[in-house]
Amino acid sequence: MSGTSGVMAPPRPGPAPGRRMPSPFSLPMHTLRLAGKCALPLILWFSAGELVRYVLLYAGTEVAYGDFRQLRLVAVMTILTLVVLAAMTVTTGMLHSMRGALWEVRARAADGVEDERFFRTLDRMAPAFAVLYLAWGFHTEDARDFQQMDLLHHFYDMTEAQWFGEETHVGMSLADLDWRVSLGAMAVTFLLKTLFAKLVEKGKGRFYGFAAAFSEFGFVFYGLNATVAFADARAEWTDSRAAVAGTRQALADAKETVPAWEAFTEAFGAFWPLFLDAVAVPLAWLTVAMLVFGAFSDEARTLVRGTRLEKGVDRLESSHEITQKSFQHVTSGFTDRWLPLANSLRMIVRGGAPLFGMMCLCYVALTVGSRYGDRAVRTLIGSEADWAWMYLGAPVGFVRDLLVTTLTMALLAATFDIAATRARLRGEPLNAS
Repeated sequence: MSGTSGVMAPPRPGPAPGRRMPSPFSLPMHTLRLAGKCALPLILWFSAGELVRYVLLYAGTEVAYGDFRQLRLVAVMTILTLVVLAAMTVTTGMLHSMRGALWEVRARAADGVEDERFFRTLDRMAPAFAVLYLAWGFHTEDARDFQQMDLLHHFYDMTEAQWFGEETHVGMSLADLDWRVSLGAMAVTFLLKTLFAKLVEKGKGRFYGFAAAFSEFGFVFYGLNATVAFADARAEWTDSRAAVAGTRQALADAKETVPAWEAFTEAFGAFWPLFLDAVAVPLAWLTVAMLVFGAFSDEARTLVRGTRLEKGVDRLESSHEITQKSFQHVTSGFTDRWLPLANSLRMIVRGGAPLFGMMCLCYVALTVGSRYGDRAVRTLIGSEADWAWMYLGAPVGFVRDLLVTTLTMALLAATFDIAATRARLRGEPLNAS
């Protein structure tokens, strides 16, 4: 050909990944890409977190026994609070370490938006993380792990005391704190969390958000024993109330007279836990990722913006202050639990319904696959002695948790990245805030 000497011109380069519309079905590949590209920091963050977690749990089982037991139990609750804060720091660190590999963050940098430092991110997301962590009961796993380590570490002390008919406090470190001490500690931490929350709202100082989260967790953990102490009395009082007795009787009558009532309740009871594990929990962790990546909102207005319900929010905000506070007190438990998830759902829907389905499918696949993989590895290793898994279980569990946690964090980051990129290329605000 004339003027080309028979050589074809090189193809024009296409737009960069962050400048072209990503497919929702590319989520698994994007997840693997992020996990591979950021493998080293993810592994280091997870390993450091597991080490700190083990040291704190072990320290708690040692501190709990000796003279001045009530003071020791206060220290145990403080250590448990530090365990949760360590988990929060590691989660933030793992997600933050992937910021440089995200298309959306690179697009922000190209537009002149400065990236947020780690400690600033940690301080900003800590209060909201604490609310989500407590609202969805993730702290119960930390308390369970502490109790299991306590029982394992002092197993011989417990069995010896039971053999000789002696009283033992093994396994009771989270419930033996005197209720008066619990209430006093709760009052102190409540004042602290209120103070730090006000300082966070005013934007003053550094690490006030982290201190607010510490106070929030401490307030809950110091109240564990008070809750146990009053549980029996509350149950006896509740059972004696006519309204409760009448409700129970009405439910029993409905079970016998309403057609398909029993089948419906059984089906709902079987479906609801699966829904929480497959849909609600992934959305809760996606909300945490949004906190780290700076696209989080827990406001009702964000959820209903552009809909007819926005007028209702306008009326509520223009009502008397007492009315607003009363509404907040009545709905606080529901809104803390579901409103952030609803805003996360609205964000991911902007990336398309297939993206939401792919995220839930990948999350469930990781959870189920890890269990079958763990069973397969244990079967392949085998053991002639049952007690051998006392030391073999730890490394196997560590590798399993490392893979699952790393891929889960990468999945959350990839989901956010695809949803944010699709919304930006369409000219839509990510969270309508």
